Amino acid sequence: MVAKEKVAAWIAQDPEPRDVAALEGLLEQLENGGDQASAAQVELDDAFAGELRFGTAGLRGKLGAGPNRMNRAVVIRAAAGLCAYLKEKVGPDFEIVIGYDARYGSKQFAEDTAAVAVAAGGRAKLFPRSLPTPVTAYALKYLGADAAVMVTASHNPPQDNGYKVYLGGRAISGSGQGAQIVPPADAEIYAQIQAAAPANEVPLAESGWEMIEEDLWEGYIAQGISLATPGSKDLKIVLTSMHGVGGETCLRVLNGAGFKDIHVVNEQQEPNPDFPTVAFPNPEEPGAMDLALELAASVGADLVLANDPDADRCSAAIADVQNPGKYRQLAGDEIGALLGWQAAEFWSENAQQREADGLNMFGPGTTGTLACSIVSSRLLSQIAQSHQMNFQATLTGFKWISRTENLVFGYEEAIGFCVDPQHVRDKDGITACVRLASLAQELKREGRTLQDVLDDLAREHGLYLTSPLSIRVENLALIQEGLKNLKERGVESLAGSKVVEFADLSTGYRGLPGTDGFLILTEAQDRVIVRPSGTEPKLKCYLEVILPVDQDADLTQVRQEAQSRLAQMKVEIRQVLGI
Repeated sequence: MVAKEKVAAWIAQDPEPRDVAALEGLLEQLENGGDQASAAQVELDDAFAGELRFGTAGLRGKLGAGPNRMNRAVVIRAAAGLCAYLKEKVGPDFEIVIGYDARYGSKQFAEDTAAVAVAAGGRAKLFPRSLPTPVTAYALKYLGADAAVMVTASHNPPQDNGYKVYLGGRAISGSGQGAQIVPPADAEIYAQIQAAAPANEVPLAESGWEMIEEDLWEGYIAQGISLATPGSKDLKIVLTSMHGVGGETCLRVLNGAGFKDIHVVNEQQEPNPDFPTVAFPNPEEPGAMDLALELAASVGADLVLANDPDADRCSAAIADVQNPGKYRQLAGDEIGALLGWQAAEFWSENAQQREADGLNMFGPGTTGTLACSIVSSRLLSQIAQSHQMNFQATLTGFKWISRTENLVFGYEEAIGFCVDPQHVRDKDGITACVRLASLAQELKREGRTLQDVLDDLAREHGLYLTSPLSIRVENLALIQEGLKNLKERGVESLAGSKVVEFADLSTGYRGLPGTDGFLILTEAQDRVIVRPSGTEPKLKCYLEVILPVDQDADLTQVRQEAQSRLAQMKVEIRQVLGI
């Protein structure tokens, strides 16, 4: 139970009057007792349960007052810590780029960051309006700045916001140039945050930051257009931005690439921080793409594309060959396989010519790399091997995937795809849309579909089928309880196959740093990875089965068998977790 003195101390240094009033109101409810007192105590206990720290995707949490919330006090001290870190790293003339989405508080948090940076002696460049996360990542590389901040909670619920930090310029070199922070930078920045003055004592400049010109946004659009394959375009596309900030930018890029037959989901096209048409603004969540799928059925679309609210993710749906008139949403691993295969085909076809022309971006004789997180499908490794490319498995999160050496393409199963790492060292849902639409268009000219490519990959490498099991909790302690149960009980078999490997990932795994979670592998090569989510109150299980496929096999039947195995594994894993 949080002490009233601790709340009072926070109130004394909070620069936002509305947050001060909210905390004072909760304290008053405690004093008055009655029915509201217990609710006020629960709210205060959660708001002061700890401090927001950099996780899988930076700082992220519920909007509200207190150290365990996203608010001006937390953001101002975070900005002060970042600026102190940059001063040590590159000197007092550090430069920072700042972007923001259309969520509640985002613009204010971005302006506070600019004000802190200028007051600290640095140079701040602020976007004039809300734009997609990949535009900020692009700006960092394009402008050669030392760091970038993106204020966004991506696909989280409306009541959340967040704070992503990237390093570039003089702050970091090598493959981490332009990527989100990883250890030890995150801990070093956090230490500077801890050492920062109380929020109301951090100097804030009233002006002095530079507004980024529209030319930079236009440059991002032009680069996205350049990723499309040439030729006429007659692909019919349905597009939704999920009430986020990607609608205008994605439409501009697709149109510029030649895709003119685009039907937007009007109800979701304009930014709206309440996300009124969806229960949860994540294209992966059941029901989130219903409006897009209904529109696709009415217009007979070839492809459905969806961005999440900050447009760094891309989901897609295609015609369901088993149910005429219906559409099937592709899994993140299926999109990853398609885009990975596309990237590998292009790399292999042009490898000799690049070497002859001296245009190998990684240096003479260097092979490109395909990468994905350890929880993503192992199919990408087979695609890389068949195209004589390197493959790298990384820890979960694009801060790890995007810093892979000689990266050509990287992805994570949570619909994050990096198709242009030379310009955006992060996942980018807009350029992923362009590349996926281009592949669908090329196949349409040949009388083929994206499903045909997935079938081809299954026949060549075997059927790799994945499925998630996510357990959302109200009490975060249940996540550790589930992991403890798994470790103590162990798993002897899954879907009738003996477990041959049970790895505690916290001690490191096959050259990867330690991370919270467990990996289970069976004789049949079925695999389960269990880990806590880095962005949401969930315990996440990533299941994959691999089935051999004969050339004349009925793939529908093979997929049904794989689905049955996955369903059985989910039941067994849930029983072991016991939550």
